[in-house]
Amino acid sequence: MAQVRKKLDGRKVARPEGQLRQSQLVTTFGPGAMVDLVDRAVVIGGLEHWGYGKEGFVALDDARLRRSLLPRLKALDPDLDLAREGYFRMPPEGDSRDPFHGVGIRALEFPRWFVCQGCRRLARAVDGFENKSGRYRHECSKNKWSSAVPVRFVAACKRGHLSDFPWVPFAHMDREGGICERQELYLIEKSLGDIATIYVECRNCHSSTSMAKASVLPYPCSGDRPWLGGRATNERCDQKSELLVRTASHAYFSQVVSALRLPDPLPDPLRLRVREKDVWKAVHKIESAGDLAFAMKLMDHVASAVQGHAPDKVLAAIKAENESADATAGRPLRSAEYERLTTAPSYQPGMVPDAGAQFAAYRIPKDKVILPAGVRGLVIVPELREVRVQMSFSRFDSVSPDFQGEFDPDARSVKPAVLTLPNGNEKWLPAAEVRGEGVFVELDLEAVRAWEERPAVKARAELLLKAFEADADGEFPGVRFFLLHSLSHLLLTAVSLECGYAASAIRERLYCGQSEADGPDMAAVMLTTGTTGSEGTLGGLVEEGRRLRHHLREAWELGRLCSNDPVCAAHDPSSPSSDRRTEGAACHGCLYIAECSCERFNRFLDRALVVPTIGNDPELAFFRESP
Repeated sequence: MAQVRKKLDGRKVARPEGQLRQSQLVTTFGPGAMVDLVDRAVVIGGLEHWGYGKEGFVALDDARLRRSLLPRLKALDPDLDLAREGYFRMPPEGDSRDPFHGVGIRALEFPRWFVCQGCRRLARAVDGFENKSGRYRHECSKNKWSSAVPVRFVAACKRGHLSDFPWVPFAHMDREGGICERQELYLIEKSLGDIATIYVECRNCHSSTSMAKASVLPYPCSGDRPWLGGRATNERCDQKSELLVRTASHAYFSQVVSALRLPDPLPDPLRLRVREKDVWKAVHKIESAGDLAFAMKLMDHVASAVQGHAPDKVLAAIKAENESADATAGRPLRSAEYERLTTAPSYQPGMVPDAGAQFAAYRIPKDKVILPAGVRGLVIVPELREVRVQMSFSRFDSVSPDFQGEFDPDARSVKPAVLTLPNGNEKWLPAAEVRGEGVFVELDLEAVRAWEERPAVKARAELLLKAFEADADGEFPGVRFFLLHSLSHLLLTAVSLECGYAASAIRERLYCGQSEADGPDMAAVMLTTGTTGSEGTLGGLVEEGRRLRHHLREAWELGRLCSNDPVCAAHDPSSPSSDRRTEGAACHGCLYIAECSCERFNRFLDRALVVPTIGNDPELAFFRESP
């Protein structure tokens, strides 16, 4: 609901009840997320409920990211698709001072059950409470009114479906006769805060059930998708309903895929002419000089485009353009970025990025920076733009991307939820663009391979694999990923102390493993910082990146000792009593960072693989000595 007020011209407008940042609508509060307002709670509507008004949308199209996402959307549902243009869009930008009903995001009131703060009466809002000026209230007794608030418990499943908690059958779960004819429910909570002390009781038949029994519900999921609309959007579901607290940390996990904007290198002028839309449509299948001459004779625009060039050069340009399109179509995201970063031109004094450049990277010459053993190179990225796109979301369990930062729905038994009706008209995804800077640290691949062959490292890899198989889901990332991820966290913490940015404002980007059959073997980390605003960043991270050896030394000292040692250093993830199956020597005292900065929710960490630690074989450490 929205507050209604009059404008100066007498028109009545509805003022929105809440505001969210545009970037939050791509991550924390995307379609299907539950949001608390002042007096009620809502679920953010699907893409059908996003309005842009007359001004239209801001497109953030990126062809490379589109090619990566399209088959993954098809894996979620064969009817999902992306348009040819405008397929990535920024969330609508509203103006709270001058609101317009056609601009913004419509949200559905959810949950629909409220509880009275006075007498604890539990009922549907439309059935048991009175709506007074946009707020629900309840007449507890004669002339005594109390406010009603949304109940904090809902039902959901691992496929992302969401529904009201089955209060009526749950309250009568232990009653021999089942549900009584006239239900009068109350939610009784004691001050202890334990869920076992919360009861749902029916004052009509005196049946009562503890919420402790809600941990295992005997009810199948109804397949509700309220963020997409009404009952017509429901689907069949084979999962069980589970109790979910609206504000719990596992109530919403967005699957966000990101890619750096990498401008294509400019081809020769002839390829630019051949690439023109009308010309390319006519010549893309031509393979012989005879066919080319025939096309030039029949179509004047083809003749004018290639006039003055030898037929063999024109055919070579057409072939190169076709091969380029085929190669780019299947190119993984991180592989292309890694190749561009590792082949960056050397930095020369006075070099600055062009005005409005989307990407600029320079390798610092070895005579300008002292690199320790095991580090091959340093690349500074004074200008970068990163496009982040949400493709789906899940509840209860987070979905980890692969080494390329991409999600594979076919690899999971339970697929995430969609943001829009698959057979609807919305063929786009919400996106945000981050402008910022970064520092790329490339490890020596030969040194990494030699480290992986050490007996101590192999034994540690087997231990981590054993622990992973005991409790985790998905594919084991390998010991190299543990090394890169742990080094990234240590380096991020060390850099944040001096670069002027908070640690939570810096993000990691990992380049690990054999990316593809014919692609590069990767071992590098990049730290980035940025903002969705147009101002970008101030350059502090790039300047500190030039002092890489100093920060590596600081990171080495930070990792050697933890405030929880020797317990942290001696942690065995394969132990039956361990509650951290995906971590070796790692905890809140040493490696954990803000989850907005980490790609893997602070999992797959082990500082013993980076630096020598108490009680562990020094041969485990990639950096045995201080850098």
